[in-house]
Amino acid sequence: MGDHRDGTPHKSGAVVTSDGADLDQFPNPGLPPHRPRVTDVDPKAAKRAEHQVVLLFLLSIIGSVIFFVGYFGVRVDGPLYDAVNTEPTSQLRLQNLLLGLGIALGMFGIGIGVVHWARTLMPDHEIVEMRHDIRTEEQRAEAQSILNTIYDESGVKRRPLLRNTLIGAAVLMPLPFVGLLKDLGPTDLKVLRHTMWDEGVRLVRDPSGTPIKASDVTLGSAFHVIPENLTSLGHEEGYLDEKAKAVVLLMRLDPDQVNVSEDRKDWNVDGIFAYSKVCTHVGCPIALYEQHTHHLLCPCHQSTFDLTNECEVIFGPASRPLPQLPISVDSDGYLVARSDFHEPVGPTYSQRGFAVQDMQDEAN
Repeated sequence: MGDHRDGTPHKSGAVVTSDGADLDQFPNPGLPPHRPRVTDVDPKAAKRAEHQVVLLFLLSIIGSVIFFVGYFGVRVDGPLYDAVNTEPTSQLRLQNLLLGLGIALGMFGIGIGVVHWARTLMPDHEIVEMRHDIRTEEQRAEAQSILNTIYDESGVKRRPLLRNTLIGAAVLMPLPFVGLLKDLGPTDLKVLRHTMWDEGVRLVRDPSGTPIKASDVTLGSAFHVIPENLTSLGHEEGYLDEKAKAVVLLMRLDPDQVNVSEDRKDWNVDGIFAYSKVCTHVGCPIALYEQHTHHLLCPCHQSTFDLTNECEVIFGPASRPLPQLPISVDSDGYLVARSDFHEPVGPTYSQRGFAVQDMQDEAN
């Protein structure tokens, strides 16, 4: 209580009603009166809304079919963007049109259909249910009764056409995304075990393709490297796929600052090390080399690898060190690979453990 002799009004915190009585809390105003929709009072409007929802679900099914036609029916063979042979480019444009149109119609149809169904046909009565700390068996039975009521009032039993088209749209709509996810990686995981690196393959600059001598690599420098035999590979022959696995970072460090395990003593040339450029987290290309700390940084999720300790992970979500490429020098002084990587490059996948064991057995 305060001193109100200065004329300020007294406020007790209670609610004052029109008749001057004080209440401890506001009265419950209750729910507003329910306003029926047109479909609630007009059976013809309800039937018309049901047909509209069915058409939207059918539109979603048609969109999924269009996607399958573009994905499986349109083949793109031959060089793209050729001024003479424009057929592959035209097929690619047609395929992109069908894929985009199919996904758009599939998602639009089922999304708008479900919303329209809920707003016009499903019950819209407002209810208030008090929350309880402990759920008893009676409350569980009540909850089950509520679910059964929702199922009955949704009209699924009374509208089999609507139910069947919804099931068809819901089944077909996710399938285009399954097809797209399939293209994120090869179905034959054995192709991830080996790259184009092999004994005697020269290390060349990316993208010029010029070979690298050991004397060209100075202390603290870094080179983006690809195998020499990759430069003769065409795009139609899988150039990008092979390059994605074989890209390498080449750096020279002070040999006294590097910890090298016994079985890797001959994998470097006077402090020149070659490591895979593909991050072991999700496969992003590593391109940031901190010269003073000898750290490699992945720009996607900030995984950091320590070059002085065989590229072990010191920060970030990556779980494995970067694979090292064994290198040596040929008779002309150029850097060459001693072999392929001794483990699969890139992120972890389901059968990687078996692949590592098989590659070690092959090396021995």
